[in-house]
Amino acid sequence: MEQIANVAKEVRKSVVKMNVIDYAHKMFFGENIEDKLFECDEIEFDDTTPRNFKLDRPGRDASIEFSQDRVKFPKGNYLFTDEGAAIAIHSFANHELLAIEIMAMCLLKFEHKTAEQRRFKRGLIKTLKDEQKHLKMYINLLKDLGKKFGDYPRSDFFWKWSKLIHSEEEYLSIMAITFEGANLDFAHYYAHLFKKAGRDKIAAVLDEVFKDEITHVAFGSHYLKNWRRDKSLWEYYCQTLPFPITPARAKGMKYYKQSRLDAGLDLDFVNQLEAYQDNFQVTNRKEWKKPTESI
Repeated sequence: MEQIANVAKEVRKSVVKMNVIDYAHKMFFGENIEDKLFECDEIEFDDTTPRNFKLDRPGRDASIEFSQDRVKFPKGNYLFTDEGAAIAIHSFANHELLAIEIMAMCLLKFEHKTAEQRRFKRGLIKTLKDEQKHLKMYINLLKDLGKKFGDYPRSDFFWKWSKLIHSEEEYLSIMAITFEGANLDFAHYYAHLFKKAGRDKIAAVLDEVFKDEITHVAFGSHYLKNWRRDKSLWEYYCQTLPFPITPARAKGMKYYKQSRLDAGLDLDFVNQLEAYQDNFQVTNRKEWKKPTESI
């Protein structure tokens, strides 16, 4: 019994407690994957004033730093080869890493003086931990294919847009509703394709990512609905979405309407987004305009 008690004491000693600013600092300025995947058991909010950090670039060592090289996303049957699947998974993993860094940046930038601000940050931390889980799953898939994160170029696409985030509302409109909203379509679409090709393990990971993304979009929907005052959700979203980002970026190649409704976005919003069109190159790709089977 005494031995068991001593083990319990050691377990309690191993619990990691950290102030929210130090926690986010570890992930944002840390330079390797282990730093980005850092876990903390208890996050405290005793420091109510964010420190004045220079947040122009997240920390990354040579193995994962942003690269100017590009690799084309695999198409057709090439997607289902080991190499094609690895390139696709690496791209998905890089998006998760960027999301972790942007969320850590927001934890460092936004205040947490009020109870509502602290609730918002706790929700943001929950989302961040999901992104860490996704990154781990993608890294494991890469390992199965004999690859590691960093073997292919790392785009800074999302990071370019992070400079437009100056408030909680802009974060929610850019990340939760737009980029994570688009991933509802991407994750669902590619899960279907990989499942059809017999790549069940990859499909299962994408299915889990899809389910988590519904909760992430719901996080954005909840707060934007509370903050919109007398505006419609669609009007408020468009108002808080900084130029030059447009709602077109909140959609993938096949618009999965039900997922937005499951995330708590109202029917008017979902219909407005479905109908929205502009000259955004990605959503006007010819291959996206071809009829696709029901997914």
